[in-house]
Amino acid sequence: MPESKSRPQAEAKRRQKRHEQVEHIRQEKSQKGLPNERRWVPPLFISVALLGVIWIVVWNVAAQYLPFMLSLGAWNMLIGMGLIALSFVLMTFWK
Repeated sequence: MPESKSRPQAEAKRRQKRHEQVEHIRQEKSQKGLPNERRWVPPLFISVALLGVIWIVVWNVAAQYLPFMLSLGAWNMLIGMGLIALSFVLMTFWK
């Protein structure tokens, strides 16, 4: 039995409808601001990383002048490295 002819207009309409649906979804996402909704992440993780580096530098340079750092002792290194590790965790929230 011969195969029936396919209708090019019907296939073109299906492709056009699918394209319109995809475009509609893209427009909704851009209007909601999804790509820009996490603008707070880069300043936060940079600040936390710098705070960790500054903590370690101050501990190594001026710990004898700061009594609270003297009382912490070697825990200062853990605090500084913890802040730097936290900044890496915060980086994962950035889109």
